[in-house]
Amino acid sequence: MFSISQKKEDGFDLVELKHEDTGTTVAVIPSCGAILHSFAVDLHGSLLNVIDHYRDFADFKKAEAGGFKSCKLSPFVCRLKKGQYHFAQQDYQIQKFFLGEHAIHGLLYDAAFSVKKSHADEHSASIMLKLAYRGADKGYPFHYDCFVTYELKAGNMLTLRTRIDNKDAGHIPIADGWHPYFSFGGNIDDLQLEFQSKEIVEFDADLLPTGKLLPYQEFGSLRTFGTTELDNCFTANFAECQPMLLLRDPAKNIQLEIIPERSYPYLQIYTPPHRKSIAIENLSSAPDAFNNGMGLITLAPGASTEFVTSYKLTVLG
Repeated sequence: MFSISQKKEDGFDLVELKHEDTGTTVAVIPSCGAILHSFAVDLHGSLLNVIDHYRDFADFKKAEAGGFKSCKLSPFVCRLKKGQYHFAQQDYQIQKFFLGEHAIHGLLYDAAFSVKKSHADEHSASIMLKLAYRGADKGYPFHYDCFVTYELKAGNMLTLRTRIDNKDAGHIPIADGWHPYFSFGGNIDDLQLEFQSKEIVEFDADLLPTGKLLPYQEFGSLRTFGTTELDNCFTANFAECQPMLLLRDPAKNIQLEIIPERSYPYLQIYTPPHRKSIAIENLSSAPDAFNNGMGLITLAPGASTEFVTSYKLTVLG
């Protein structure tokens, strides 16, 4: 049986999805960008949360300094060159947020979503959140609704579903993604990684795509991560069997599988300097898509589009 509850913790108003049979829990914070706060499973008698999360509400308010943990990337993903783009014969200048010269991580990372509906039964627990964006940033004056649904199912499977409804009078440019950091409680150097990609998106010195795709299969089979440093974008190879990505802790015998649908054809991986967690981002486009068009969606008035990915945790022994 599954259940849904609400509680206050560390200054957050959490919504918790729980599988009562196994103790697996998922905690979401609607008012803080609809972020995923925890995904915890029983590991040898105690719960292990694999999400590197904010300590408390004060920590979240410094989201820019904290790495945008688990934030929703919308209406653009990763970097947007100088926060500028040209669309439908007009030039636009994004106002927030800038890291150096470039706008980064969209506009919704700190937005307050509202709970639209929730449901729990013997098969799953789910919650749908909504944000009505109405042109708050003059650099993106378009109107759209963003619906985020979290669904926890048996087998420690968590599905994240995002729907974008165009509420504007004209076409709008849109991209979507997630920015979770995963950790098994130790150093990422000791983890094993595999992901299905044959290409890396070539970046310039500012981590913006050049337009070229280069061969890359360094983690085409499971191998120890070691001292590898990444802040890169890869194309997802859907010709291979899922999962698209597998992250394993061989010491704790637990692994994470990431299983995106084709709506997320790009994969961004970032290793922070502390190396205690790793950001694994499902993206609908490459960075700077408003300028380079790599994966950019132009959504017609009244039209909708959906993006789906799933996380699965497996205790191996």
